[in-house]
Amino acid sequence: MQVLRLLILFCASLCLAAPAGASSVLEDVLPSVSAADLVPGGESFGAMRDDVAVVPVLKGGETIAWVFVTSDFVGTTGYSGKPIHTLVAVDPDAKVIGVQLVKHSEPIVLIGIPEEKIEALVAGYAGLDLIAEAKSGGTAHDVDIISGATVTVMVIDDSIVRSGLKVARALGLGGLAPEAINDGPGLEIDPEAAAPSDWVEAEGDGTLRRLSLDVAQVNAAFADHADQRAQARALTEAPDANFIDMQVGLVSVPAIGSAVLGEAENTNLRDWLGEGDSAITVMARGLYSFKGSGYVRGGIFDRIVLIQDDVSVRFRDRDHRRLNGIALDGAPQFTEMDLFRIPAGAGFDPARPFRIQLLVHREVGPIEKVFHTFDLGYQLPARYLRAVTSPDTEVFSIADRDESTAQSDLWRRIWEGSQLEIAGLSAMLAVLTVVFFFQNFAVRNARAYRIFRLSFLTVTLVFLGWYANAQLSVVNIMALFNSFVSGFSWQAFLLDPLTFILWFAVAAALLFWGRGAYCGWLCPFGALQELTNQIARKLRIPQWTLPWGLHERLWPVKYIIFLGLFGVSLMSVEQAERLAEIEPFKTAIILNFVRAWPFVAYALALLVAGLFVERFYCRYLCPLGAALAIPARIRMFDWLKRYHECGNPCQTCSRQCPVQAIHKTGEINPNECINCLHCQVLYQSETVCPVVIKKVKSRAKLAASPVTPRFIQTPTSTNRE
Repeated sequence: MQVLRLLILFCASLCLAAPAGASSVLEDVLPSVSAADLVPGGESFGAMRDDVAVVPVLKGGETIAWVFVTSDFVGTTGYSGKPIHTLVAVDPDAKVIGVQLVKHSEPIVLIGIPEEKIEALVAGYAGLDLIAEAKSGGTAHDVDIISGATVTVMVIDDSIVRSGLKVARALGLGGLAPEAINDGPGLEIDPEAAAPSDWVEAEGDGTLRRLSLDVAQVNAAFADHADQRAQARALTEAPDANFIDMQVGLVSVPAIGSAVLGEAENTNLRDWLGEGDSAITVMARGLYSFKGSGYVRGGIFDRIVLIQDDVSVRFRDRDHRRLNGIALDGAPQFTEMDLFRIPAGAGFDPARPFRIQLLVHREVGPIEKVFHTFDLGYQLPARYLRAVTSPDTEVFSIADRDESTAQSDLWRRIWEGSQLEIAGLSAMLAVLTVVFFFQNFAVRNARAYRIFRLSFLTVTLVFLGWYANAQLSVVNIMALFNSFVSGFSWQAFLLDPLTFILWFAVAAALLFWGRGAYCGWLCPFGALQELTNQIARKLRIPQWTLPWGLHERLWPVKYIIFLGLFGVSLMSVEQAERLAEIEPFKTAIILNFVRAWPFVAYALALLVAGLFVERFYCRYLCPLGAALAIPARIRMFDWLKRYHECGNPCQTCSRQCPVQAIHKTGEINPNECINCLHCQVLYQSETVCPVVIKKVKSRAKLAASPVTPRFIQTPTSTNRE
């Protein structure tokens, strides 16, 4: 039991995205910031308030602004799953007068888009009028989208606006009052409301709301764009052609859900939703997709956002399901039909009006786009509401954010929404475990085993890598050691179920088989290297076998790289993460080679090297492999069988090992072995292994002899390394 607990703790720590921080991020970042740099005329910072995580900016002893960090008030996360920490200064008139980007972990920025570009965008929020934002629901300003970083920019915008409004209301800046507590008659969903009978009725009474745009309307919207290229690249389809016809309905309302989805699908929806969750359906047809394809890579639907006052909800893939059909009579045909879940912690009130904002882009260059937004307003019809008197509610400090409460249940919903991926990974692990335990039977037929291995590696690459992005990294291991100093949040590692399961499997495999179970079978980049090398062999590209002396001296390089990264992480995890770009995983697996050309060139260079030297990167450069090899020394079993003749005199396995992990003396180096089981195929081969060939000949001779000898000595085997 104690071993199991340690194993779980090990997996939990490895899955950490970041260690838990202090109670206020502002306390950590303020010592490194100058008041004058953030606020013009600022001389110093005052003491932090007890009720709200804000600090006054002083000039001549007078408060001229209040400073806060966005992540202390809102928990909006981007591609990385972590908040983007931005320092904001607001004056007494509720205007933003200074903004600085403090810290982020966005891979889109870390790996290609210049940091200066994001910093300039953030600084541009100086002058934002929070009073106007409060009146407009957070849309009184234009969002300056950066091509290739749409989600990151939208997260920054959402964080600045929402946190600014919270602070302004809490402090009463510009006349903004704290959000009123509903202590009088209010409205709630009526579970007994009658459902609409058909599509015409649902559209007519507002149960379903519609946004219809034709090509002419979209061209007109971009005609006034500041970028002249947007006008020059107008759509060429007929002006009255349907650009998008989009319908939205609040299907978490029982009557609407049963009518639009049908009873069976509505029951599935109720099972999917947690306590307090809401859900909408979005259906569309036309030239433009409201989903796009960005969510496949980044997990966030960047073309639509739900806005209610200063609350905005951006949908992730874990809160999305496809809808197979519409049950309402007379419903038109749609090309896209989807369900989106609104978590209870988002602050959404289904009884109040909201809108769906559609982001439309236009390409103006090879990799550049400009954007325009269109709104679809939604107000739940009165027939679905009933009056209710809310009980007195205690007024909490704004610092008591509902994000922390919502996140306590979030990982459970994420696991529920990832059931397909979890089942797929579990099946892969089960199959691999059976193969390892019954390896003698698995490798008996060399051709069948080869087909199985290449098929398994293909699933690893396509499913685990390109689809699920479940690529482990040395960054996880550096976070483990950092967590021992800073502590960690259990919620943090459970937010990524596939990563947690993989690390748990790796930890268990280290005890049984060493690092090869992951490196040889479950690493997407390792699979990509081996599959491309097999293609190279089919194309008769020459294979290079490095001299043993050189090969043996290149082995330690990956350990040196790992120790260097580990040393840097003790001083700065952020710097170590940047240096960890020596791993090509982000480029080749996570981002599908869509990033700055130096990173793409580096990843391709490693793959090209792997065409000539199989698994070149795994052998000599991979810090993750080196890190796994160290604890793998504690493995309890030696599964790979060897003959006494292996290495003396037979050198067949040492010559044919794909990664040269077998010494000339016959021993297998467990630090370098990837458990491909090729040596076990040779171990039973009646056409390659000299020991087996001799044994077969002895048996044949014995069978042909007229007199059966009472005793024939045959070669013996052992499980030595």
